[in-house]
Amino acid sequence: MTKKFQTYLRASFALALSLITGLASMQANASKPLATPLEGRWDITVDVDGKPLPSWLEVRHSGYSTLVGQFTGFSGSARPIAEVKFKEGKFNFAIPKQWEKGDKELMVEGTVSGESITGSLTTPEGKTYNWKGVRAPALRPTAQPAWGAPIKLTAGNEIKGWHPMGAVNQWIAENGILKSPKSGANLVTDQKFKDFKLHIEFRIPKGSNSGVYLRGRYEVQVTDSKGMEPALDQMASIYGFIAPSEMVAKEAGEWNSYDITLVGRMLTLVANGKTVISNQEIPGITGGALDSNEGEPGPLYIQGDHGPVEYQNIVITPAK
Repeated sequence: MTKKFQTYLRASFALALSLITGLASMQANASKPLATPLEGRWDITVDVDGKPLPSWLEVRHSGYSTLVGQFTGFSGSARPIAEVKFKEGKFNFAIPKQWEKGDKELMVEGTVSGESITGSLTTPEGKTYNWKGVRAPALRPTAQPAWGAPIKLTAGNEIKGWHPMGAVNQWIAENGILKSPKSGANLVTDQKFKDFKLHIEFRIPKGSNSGVYLRGRYEVQVTDSKGMEPALDQMASIYGFIAPSEMVAKEAGEWNSYDITLVGRMLTLVANGKTVISNQEIPGITGGALDSNEGEPGPLYIQGDHGPVEYQNIVITPAK
C-alpha cells in the first residue's frame, strides 16, 4: 500500500466520521422538544370594565414542536387548548365557548416579556378585554407543617367570622347550621389562610349546587351526585381539574362530610370517610375564584349563588 493511498484512506475515514457525528448531533437535537419562554403556568388578571377578574393559563409542549395547554377564564371551568400558536414572543389560541353566551370561540392573544405576559381576550359575545399575567408560584411543600389551634366557624344562631359577598345576603344561622334557603350571596371568611386542614359538613336538596373554595381560589364541588360516575364537575371534584376516585355522595337531603388537607398545591380529600383524592396537585385556580394571586393566603368561601344548601361543623386548623 502506497503512502498516497494510506493518506487517502485516512482522509476518507475522517470525513465519514465527521458526517456520522454531525448526523448523530442533528438527530439528538431533533429529538429535543422545542422549549419556549411561554411554557409553564401563568396567573392572569383580566380588566373587565375596570373590575379585575382572575384567569389562568398553562402551556406545555406536545411532541417536537407543538404547544398545547389549558385555560381557566373568569367564568366556567378549565378548558383544554388544542394548540397554542407561538412566534417571536407572541402567541394566540382559540377555545370553544362553555357557559358564555354568543356563538363565537373564546380568543386569546398575548406577548411574553420575561416573567410576565400581557394581551387581550375576546369573549364569544364579541367583547374584548385586556389582561396581564405573571408566572404562577410552584408552591412546593418543603416539609409537613405543624398545625395550630382549630378554629370553629359555625356555632349558635348568629354568623360570626364570615361576611356576605355579592347579592343581598340570604344566609341565616340556626343551631350551628349556616343555611342558604335560596340563591343569593356567597359567604366568605373574614380571616385568610395558607396551609390548613378543614372539616366541613353539608346538606343539599335534590338538583342543587354549591362549592367550597379553598383560599378563595380552588373549588371543591358540592352537588347532588348520588349514583353518578366520578366526574370533574360533580361532588368531591376539584372543579375542572381533578375527579374523585369514586362517588361516595349520599342521598339528597342527607349530611355529607369533607376532611381536606391543603399544603401548597397538594390536596388530600376524604369524603364521607373515604379518601377520594390522595395528595394530588391542584394546577391552578378554578372558575369563580376571588383572585389569581396564588402565592398569597386566601379566605374560605362557600357558594350560595347556585341554589339552596346548608353547612355545619366547619372547623379549620391552620398551619402555624
